[in-house]
Amino acid sequence: MLDDNTAPTGLFTDDSLVTRCVWCRSTPEYQRYHDHEWGVPVSDDRRLFEKICLEGFQAGLSWLTILKKREAFRLAFAGFDMDAVAVFDDADIKRLLLDAGIVRHRGKIASTINNAQRAQEMRREFGTLAAYFWQFEPQLEARPGQITHQTLSGMTTSAQSISMSKDLRKRGWSFVGPTTMYAFMQAMGLVNDHILGCAARGRASAARSEFKSPAVTSAH
Repeated sequence: MLDDNTAPTGLFTDDSLVTRCVWCRSTPEYQRYHDHEWGVPVSDDRRLFEKICLEGFQAGLSWLTILKKREAFRLAFAGFDMDAVAVFDDADIKRLLLDAGIVRHRGKIASTINNAQRAQEMRREFGTLAAYFWQFEPQLEARPGQITHQTLSGMTTSAQSISMSKDLRKRGWSFVGPTTMYAFMQAMGLVNDHILGCAARGRASAARSEFKSPAVTSAH
C-alpha cells in the first residue's frame, strides 16, 4: 500500500495505483462495491427496494456489516421481491428472528414487510418505484461545485433527501430518515459523491450520462 500522503484527503491509492474513496479501504469486497455499484444509476425496482430496506437495517451499524450479510438477507427476504415480502406474516417474522445470517431486529424486519406493502401502492401510483425515486434527483445547480472530502463531511442530508423522507413517511414507510435517504441516493446514483480524484467518479458520471430517468407510466 502506498503512503497516504500520495493521495488527497479522503482518498487512498493502492499498490496497483488505483485511487479510491477512503471509506472502502478495509476489504476487497468493499472496494468492489465501491468500484462497480456505489454511485451508478439504478432503475431496477428490485434493486431499489432491496437497497432501501438494507439501508433501514444499517441504522446504527456500518454498511460493511450489511454488505457482508447481503446474500443472507436476499435468501431471507425472497430476493427482495416486494410482492413476496408483502405477504410475510408472524410466522415469517419468527423465522427471521432465528436467522443468524441477518440483523435480527424485530422492528426492522416488520418495517421491511410494511415497506413492501407501501412499495406495492407506490408502484400502482407511479408505474415503477424508479419513477418515484428519480423525481428526487437534484438539479445540477443544487449540487456542490466540487465533491471533496471536506464538502461531504458536512453533507449527511440534502434538501432532496429531506423531502423524500417526509414524503415516504406520509405514505407510511418506516426507517426512512433523511440521512438514510441521502445514503440511498448516493448508492443508487441519484447523486455522484465519489470524491474528485477517485477512479470511480468518472465511471459513475459516464453511466449517468447514458441513463434515462424513468417516467411515471401509471397513475390511479
